[in-house]
Amino acid sequence: MRVVDLGRIAYPVAVQEMIQIRDERIAGTIPDTLLICEHDPVYTIGRTRGADTNILGTGDVPIERVARGGDVTFHGPGQIVGYPIFQLPEHRHDLHGFLRGLEETMIRTLHHHDLVGVRDDRNTGVWVDGRKIMAIGIAAKRWVTWHGFALNHTTNLDYFQRINPCGMSSQLVTRVADHINPVPTRAALISTIGHELCQWWEDWTGIAG
Repeated sequence: MRVVDLGRIAYPVAVQEMIQIRDERIAGTIPDTLLICEHDPVYTIGRTRGADTNILGTGDVPIERVARGGDVTFHGPGQIVGYPIFQLPEHRHDLHGFLRGLEETMIRTLHHHDLVGVRDDRNTGVWVDGRKIMAIGIAAKRWVTWHGFALNHTTNLDYFQRINPCGMSSQLVTRVADHINPVPTRAALISTIGHELCQWWEDWTGIAG
């Protein structure tokens, strides 16, 4: 697995990068790739029916309709966004299992930084003290995954008040900076995420990451 940090990048540009890498992965010309980035402020709407009703008023922040599953969410500065573009092997053609693996990766990452992350049986993502700290929405083409996860690191949570994120109250969103002092650096979190994703992938597939 290679990790590519795109830094801060506009959402539409990141989507084009994802598509290119996805298609190269389908062709078998590159290895599994984890794209890491941070976006300019943007609201994205997934394929969930009725997601538009969860937009309360976004002001001058753009809205992008996307191919991933899920409802409406926010991406912006202070988030660690990860797009794992992975070829699911034949014995693991299981998108639900892959999604759960992304949750497990983040739970392990948070544990490494002394935070207890958990799942919610009714909602995807990872939660800390009853509030959502990481959102997930994935898609796949020919069993190559794209789109991914967003961890609220130092994100300005006021942006979430303009939507019902993932169909829920904006009060149910949190960030790493509200739970740890000193706050882990972006680089430290990315390093842990990459390590834990490799470890989980190897455990789940039997293929070294």
